[in-house]
Amino acid sequence: MASATTLAQQDQAAAPAAPPAPPAPCVPSATPSATPSAPAPAGGASAAGHAQSTTTPAPQTAAAQAAAAREASQAVSEAAVQQRVAELEARLGDPWDTANPLGHAAILAADARGQVPAPAEALLDEVGLNAEFVPAALGGRLVRADALARVLRPVFRRDQALGVGYGVFSVLAGASVWTAGSPAQQRWAADLLLGGGRLAVSYRELAHGNAFLRDEFRLSRHDTTTVLNGTKRVIINADRAQGLVVVCRSSDEPGSQAHSTLLLDRAALPAGRVRDLEPYPLVGMRGCRMTGLAFTDCPIPEAALVGEAGGGVHLALRTFAFTRSVLPAMVLAGGDTALRTALRFAQQHGVGSRPLARNPQARRTLAGAFTDLLICDSLSLAATRAANRALGITGVYAAATKYLLPILLNDAVHELSVLLGSSIYVRDGEFGIFQKHVRDLPVTSLGHAGAAAALSTISPQLPALARRSWSAPAGADHDLFRLRAHQPALDFTRLATFADRDPLCAELPAAADHLQHTPDTAFAAVLRPLVAHLVAELRRLRAACATLALLSRDCLANPQTYALADRYTLLLAAAACLGVWRHQQHGPDRFLAHPAWLVNALLRICTRLGIGPLPTGAPAPEDEVFTELLRRHDEPTSFDLYDSPLAAG
Repeated sequence: MASATTLAQQDQAAAPAAPPAPPAPCVPSATPSATPSAPAPAGGASAAGHAQSTTTPAPQTAAAQAAAAREASQAVSEAAVQQRVAELEARLGDPWDTANPLGHAAILAADARGQVPAPAEALLDEVGLNAEFVPAALGGRLVRADALARVLRPVFRRDQALGVGYGVFSVLAGASVWTAGSPAQQRWAADLLLGGGRLAVSYRELAHGNAFLRDEFRLSRHDTTTVLNGTKRVIINADRAQGLVVVCRSSDEPGSQAHSTLLLDRAALPAGRVRDLEPYPLVGMRGCRMTGLAFTDCPIPEAALVGEAGGGVHLALRTFAFTRSVLPAMVLAGGDTALRTALRFAQQHGVGSRPLARNPQARRTLAGAFTDLLICDSLSLAATRAANRALGITGVYAAATKYLLPILLNDAVHELSVLLGSSIYVRDGEFGIFQKHVRDLPVTSLGHAGAAAALSTISPQLPALARRSWSAPAGADHDLFRLRAHQPALDFTRLATFADRDPLCAELPAAADHLQHTPDTAFAAVLRPLVAHLVAELRRLRAACATLALLSRDCLANPQTYALADRYTLLLAAAACLGVWRHQQHGPDRFLAHPAWLVNALLRICTRLGIGPLPTGAPAPEDEVFTELLRRHDEPTSFDLYDSPLAAG
């Protein structure tokens, strides 16, 4: 049963009593701590009021352990997630209400000034949204990757810049600390966020696009002091964050052991050793503070190292297994608003001088965009659930999500823009929010790893998957698809990057077998051949990838392997849709249990794959999908898998 405790009350209970102290004094005379897990903080106490000492903390009593287990179980429950989503949606209010200080009108006005609405940030402070970024074991509410994405969707549905600028990069930065930080580093970062502070992370830089390894920060030894030098031009919230997670070159040796990760307290850095660079202007997400940092012989204590020296690349890849899936899962809420705005415009003004009811092409475009959102959410669901379940292939699924979702979302928004005609250029009024999301989506989709980086993660895994998994598929993992089933708590230390098996692709032959032994239902005449085509495509992909086994790892990043990786991501999306459909057959959601949306999704995926021929004379599913779209618009509810109630629109 969901607790009646509000977000604000939960945050008040978890909030620290005083501003956090740094993990170690970052001054020239600082002596590196021999025990990183027990640094001596400035002020003598941590933000939570716990006295620091070099002694090992006493183990928890059985009662304390049982209480922590109960709290974690409550936080991970579906009822708790639904309650947090509903409370935040209600607090943000009706976005179409022009009098709402958190609505579209206020967001557009702030965007014109290059800001995010101050009342919106104040509200997120009030409800303690930062607690969603902190693991429950450290006093926060972060328990599941899929739940984090859902809780942030009400924010992204209104303003991508608000979602990214307020907290997403605290999520990205925090992931490194939760994965490999010392207990003292984790405590400090948690207290900083729970106290309303921010973390920033410096994965990428302007000069080298998305290749974060070509960084411009360098850690070196000068006499007895370790110092940091270099500049980065684009770091979100660099000038607002007290905590900095920095990936820097720490060795001149080639290979993956030449980079390290640091956690720095900005307030403790020596004056004159670090300075802010001028904000970098953007077309999209104007409200985000895109600034940079320049370090000049800045002394760094040994206690600032996160994980092992030279382990920065491996740590980044492990955290990407979480961040690459959770960020796109949040961003797709912006596609929800774009679709809702286009539908609202078409209902009021028609399309091409014809009412929407008499324009089948416009209805088909709207139904297609709705279907693309369901495809995106199906894949992101499987990827974030894989992180919860610590599957070895989690990093591959996350990279596939990071690669494919921006393509589907941007294509869908582009198709919707045709419906608005010249109104696409309007930047205020009832429909001005559409062009803001058109501008914001390409920026948010880049994040810290673009398409090439994501494909480079997938490509080296393809030969092994072709030999070990696709040739004799293991059973599908049903819990990847059951929307409201209990999920295990996310354990950052178990995030994996080696693909040992592929339970998502296993859903393709499993679904084909299911359909062969299921009586004819609606759309069976088109669904069976579609699934058969997809299974055949998986066999072709397996044969092509098996030939890559003799290639060296360096040869895998080329157009051929990128094309294979692209096809693989589409097959994963198809498998995710099949898994969601199959596992809702006995659930309460009749629309997801009906094959109409699934057929529409598979048709769109097969079109992208260029496979067929598809059955002729088969019934078209657009009418059923469009009817569901109208129902969700009118109630209103969300356009994702969860059909969540929204503030009146």
